[in-house]
Amino acid sequence: MTDPVETIKVCVRRLQAYSLRLDRARVKLNQNENPWDAPQAIKDETLKRLAERPWSRYPDFRPQDLHLQLAEFAGWDPEGIIAGNGSNELIQALLMVTIAADSKVLISEPTFALYRQVTTVLGGETISIPLTSDLTYDLQALRQMLSQASPAVTIICSPNNPTGCVIKAAELSSLLETSHGLVVVDEAYQEFAGETVLPLLRKHSNLVVFRTFSKAMALAGLRVGYLLAAPELTREVAKALLPYNLNVVSQIAAQVAVEMYSGHLQPLISSICSERDRLFGGLQQIAGLEPVPSRANFMLVRSTKNPREVFGELLRRDILVRDVSSYPMLADYFRVSVGRPDENDRLLAALREIFSG
Repeated sequence: MTDPVETIKVCVRRLQAYSLRLDRARVKLNQNENPWDAPQAIKDETLKRLAERPWSRYPDFRPQDLHLQLAEFAGWDPEGIIAGNGSNELIQALLMVTIAADSKVLISEPTFALYRQVTTVLGGETISIPLTSDLTYDLQALRQMLSQASPAVTIICSPNNPTGCVIKAAELSSLLETSHGLVVVDEAYQEFAGETVLPLLRKHSNLVVFRTFSKAMALAGLRVGYLLAAPELTREVAKALLPYNLNVVSQIAAQVAVEMYSGHLQPLISSICSERDRLFGGLQQIAGLEPVPSRANFMLVRSTKNPREVFGELLRRDILVRDVSSYPMLADYFRVSVGRPDENDRLLAALREIFSG
């Protein structure tokens, strides 16, 4: 009998699965989540609306009400919006409709590993451009590769995970004008940066923007994301989605979060940004650590000690951070999410202790 594993594509068998360590700690600073739970007002209104809706009925085939609210919220055509089961589902859908066996996807690394993972599973080729020595986008190298390789898709994460750097609208315009394919900007952490490339959608039909409710919107447990692009593009991407892809609970919660954004979520985002600046300053005061400026709700920290040892020492103190030392260019780094003030204080105290010897 043939080994059933041999039916799996060779490129997939060679891949290491995207995964996360299963460690647990009281102070959880490893997944770039909002350290505050969704406000109770959002929960209460979501549960009220959910109770009023028949559970025996399917969700909307396409969540048109949510699309209309997102259109007003983002300032874009509702026909150019797709809501999905997290932005990851939409990244996968976009690559499914664009990537064939001879297709190329251009990324800058280090970045979110899923871009390379999905491209490889689909049989495409990933072209990687290193970030600069100060961990920012190398625009000249990207433009040059766009001209040379003509990738089907170029993916820019802004702010970038795990480095926190951003691409400016003027810089992105030059890439959009050079590219013969799609240019995707993953804005999962956009709210913390205070700027967006979204206005460029009206000028560049090859731009696609992703956003999520998992970070600033405090709904990571409900898995909601959305895509913004020219309507003719969204019609094609939607062909790769399964029917009823977004459940009723997530649809309702996302609508309520949009409605209550200004009064309930914006203050939390402002607090996180303030804590980010305070945490950065505190880390700068610890000999042996060098935090990297970030526009997101996390930051890289360069360490004179082995990052894996630092990870272990923090875990023993009930603090969980992200060991990113296996990423390209990041052998000396770990990543910390911005927590609540008390969590950030515990982290700083623990790191002072670890690096005092």
